Amino acid sequence: MVTSRYAGLTRAELAALVPELLLCGHLIDRAGMAHAIGAFGRTGMTEVAIEEWRLASPVYTRRMRRALGITGDGVDAIFKGFQLDIGAPPQFMDFRYRVHDHDHGEFHLDHCGALADVEPMGEEYVVAMCHHIEDPTFDATAMATNPHARIRPVHRPPRVPADRKPVCAWTVTIDPDAEPVEPATEALAGTRAARVELAEIDRADRGRADYAGPLLSDIQWVDFSRSALIRIADEVALQHHLLTLGFRTAVDARTDAATGLDIVRKQFTGIAGLTSERLCGALGLGNDAAALAKVLRLHPALNPAAYVDAEVSSETHGGERIVELRLGRDCGAVADGAWAGLLEPDHLAPLDALVRGVDPHFHCLVRAADSRALTIEIRRAAMPFREAPEVAITRFSTGAAFTFAERGVPLPLTVL
Repeated sequence: MVTSRYAGLTRAELAALVPELLLCGHLIDRAGMAHAIGAFGRTGMTEVAIEEWRLASPVYTRRMRRALGITGDGVDAIFKGFQLDIGAPPQFMDFRYRVHDHDHGEFHLDHCGALADVEPMGEEYVVAMCHHIEDPTFDATAMATNPHARIRPVHRPPRVPADRKPVCAWTVTIDPDAEPVEPATEALAGTRAARVELAEIDRADRGRADYAGPLLSDIQWVDFSRSALIRIADEVALQHHLLTLGFRTAVDARTDAATGLDIVRKQFTGIAGLTSERLCGALGLGNDAAALAKVLRLHPALNPAAYVDAEVSSETHGGERIVELRLGRDCGAVADGAWAGLLEPDHLAPLDALVRGVDPHFHCLVRAADSRALTIEIRRAAMPFREAPEVAITRFSTGAAFTFAERGVPLPLTVL
């Protein structure tokens, strides 16, 4: 079993990292959908968003359930899945849950970062997100826990009045007599990302080893064991890849191969840079070569280690500290066509954006390339590079500058 690259972090660092990974996973759509709008228009973008989430979320929800021992098929188990989903990063998408019994519950959002991003674009985009996209994708995510679950709105945007709180409210009902929700397709079920095996959680490690027991109002990440947090971080990184594979599947179905590849590379470029920047802030890193090497080891585009073959090293040459990244070609990520498979000697824009999220002076140079590996050296230029337009587009999201807050002790919500 390949050792996780997150194994080098302390429990406190991991507790800070996990919500960042969830938020950055959510922002993948901010990086990609602007380019989908440009290629397919608003209606086409909506179709892409529906398809990518319907393809990805049931796959990664089942993985997380297995990893954390989430059993049962009731409303409380559905809500646990939401709390560990890049579609609902904590606080940025501030879901508040209530469980009535096994088959009935409700939730509302006290704050919705996605709505804050979309409302300035106009009512048509709000309806596209809050109606056309959410209706099928909520049910698709819940289906991974119980295919008889239905999530229906009590109220939702467009908001009347414009500052209405909570911004939306929904009911969740499990009806055993209802026709089960069918998955969109099994397109991602056979991917390496869906099937990759990760190390089991060490139950002897101090702290919480699973999410059995009652649903909590908020997850306190630091309550989990270090081993559990490592597994959660690896699973969330896989969520990034699965969502991107869903996005690529939806895009490729609507355009030619070259255009589709260009759109997915632009998505990768936008999220890679912003994620590096947020990881530096969350972990209190600087902007030197040591910080860069650490970000490369932790970046979700290059994780988990069992899926992405990436080796980071550094050396001093002529007084300059040079970081080297070797990307092996014989790995699940390349086989699937995930982010690592998009990097080629003449297509390094995503990697340039990633390293410049640490410091705008960094740039990537090809050291060696063959069928087995792509080796990149990262140096510091005399003058800073301008921010890539793909990163600037992603920075449009309020999530770019979002700050997590301490919430206090979470309350159990499950009705027993």
